[in-house]
Amino acid sequence: MNIALIGSGGREHALCKKLRESKKINTIYCLPGNAGTSKHAQNLKIDINNRRNLLKVINFLNIKVVIVGPEEPLVNGIVDFLTKNKIKVFGPSKYASQLEGSKSFMKLICKKYQIPTADFKICRKISEVKKFIKNNNTPIVVKADGLAAGKGVTICKTKDNVLRVANEIFKGKFKSSKKLVLEEYLDGEELSYFVVVDQYSYSFIGSAQDHKKVGEKETGPNTGGMGAYSPAPILNKDLENKIKTRIIVPTLKALKDRKKNYNGFLYIGLMIKNNNPYLIEFNIRMGDPECQVILPRLKTDLFEIILASINNNLRRIKIKWKNLKCMTIVLCAKGYPSKYKKNIDLKVLKKIKLDKNSFIFHAGTQILKGNIFSTGGRILNITSVGKNFSSIKDKILMNIKKLNLKNSFFRKDIGWRVIK
Repeated sequence: MNIALIGSGGREHALCKKLRESKKINTIYCLPGNAGTSKHAQNLKIDINNRRNLLKVINFLNIKVVIVGPEEPLVNGIVDFLTKNKIKVFGPSKYASQLEGSKSFMKLICKKYQIPTADFKICRKISEVKKFIKNNNTPIVVKADGLAAGKGVTICKTKDNVLRVANEIFKGKFKSSKKLVLEEYLDGEELSYFVVVDQYSYSFIGSAQDHKKVGEKETGPNTGGMGAYSPAPILNKDLENKIKTRIIVPTLKALKDRKKNYNGFLYIGLMIKNNNPYLIEFNIRMGDPECQVILPRLKTDLFEIILASINNNLRRIKIKWKNLKCMTIVLCAKGYPSKYKKNIDLKVLKKIKLDKNSFIFHAGTQILKGNIFSTGGRILNITSVGKNFSSIKDKILMNIKKLNLKNSFFRKDIGWRVIK
């Protein structure tokens, strides 16, 4: 069977590598892919927003299943379009994608279905922001309503900062956001919990903890993610049961009440306090870089899981795991997440030799005239699996040292919660 995978980041490289293990797949086409995905798939540089041309390519290449990696095409309704044209596709509909695409949509579902989350206020103008901060203490969390590539959330320690960030959003800092959400600040430990969903059920597909801040000791602005590890030690049976009954079940019920189904990955971003979960956010796809630490631990054929979700028979699949832990550290271009250096020569990749338990996932790379160059702020995900996080991190740091990539940086404290 020929399949297509939409996306070009580290998540898509990890998905591509794992899908390549399936005996059910002939050719993987990655749209557009990156230098890393080219090792496992055939990259195709096409504009996925040109729907008519996309459909022609899918039919011409006899592609039977399309897997959507990133959030933007999902929010823009690519699943609805492909489904209407009788193409099997893995990912939620445009309506269901509002769980990530609109913070206000998600918060209103939480309110109606009593899903535990931070107190909030949806604001459409600065006067509403001023009223909220007058009656609430700092810190206050400001969230752009729409998609913002992981950079739309700011924890403000002063009321002046709340007003500054709110004004930036209202003035169009994030094009998809015409409004914002103000939230009370929740203190605790973050957890990423992942499930795969079909019309009738859902199955657990991994836990992780990531590091969103650019600076060590969780300082500086938010990023798309500076590193992650899996599984999350904070997860226990009691907490997991609460996550299912208090958050996942009512959320899927909310969609069913609206006669909407959900097929695809669902990422539940949580704050854990006193072993109780509070919903921070939903993502309608695998996390990045969480995907890069979950999939290396997966024993079951990923494509079989995806097909089961598409065909609404997830209950028949038993997902199995390798008895391994995994960690990744993101190697970034200097200046990220602000203005960063581009087109860094990555010829060092040709020289480095990795053992069977180490991987380098490409997050922002491309091939030009046979050579690999950086294209994004997050360049590479240096990843390893093993029995304990301490030895895994030592191996990652050794591989980063071998790379010796100029004009790059990384956080040296990734995994500080699990490595004492």
